Amino acid sequence: MLVEAEITINGNKTAVWNTITNIRHAAEIYRTVEKIEMLNEPVTGLEGLKWRETRLYFGKPAAIDKWITDAVENEFYKTRAEMDGFIFLTTMTISQSGNNIRLTSSHETRSQGFIARIKSLPMMFFRGMLKKAILQDLHDIKTAVEQS
Repeated sequence: MLVEAEITINGNKTAVWNTITNIRHAAEIYRTVEKIEMLNEPVTGLEGLKWRETRLYFGKPAAIDKWITDAVENEFYKTRAEMDGFIFLTTMTISQSGNNIRLTSSHETRSQGFIARIKSLPMMFFRGMLKKAILQDLHDIKTAVEQS
């Protein structure tokens, strides 16, 4: 299942990049992130950065380990997370058109194995809720960039 959302931000690519890659302080940026625990920090760059993120899902805290698999400064980064037979891939992409900065967040969920495939069937009903959550994160980023 693939879900995407985007937002236009009044700022510059560098400000947006600095906000979305400020993983250590994500709990101060995103209202649904409760806690970040850094697990691995590469000497240079973002690839290999790994953290445990605790968020509120359906009113309850849930933790998942995420890591950056690919990144190009001021353009995009990709993350991967795995849980209960699912792989979660996220790409955050920054693009510019004139004076406007567009931030796109793309989330793909892949099921691994028979049990996960069965569990994934009802996920289609949650597509709208997931898009709403992605848009909330994008609005939180917009607010952080535009108020700095």
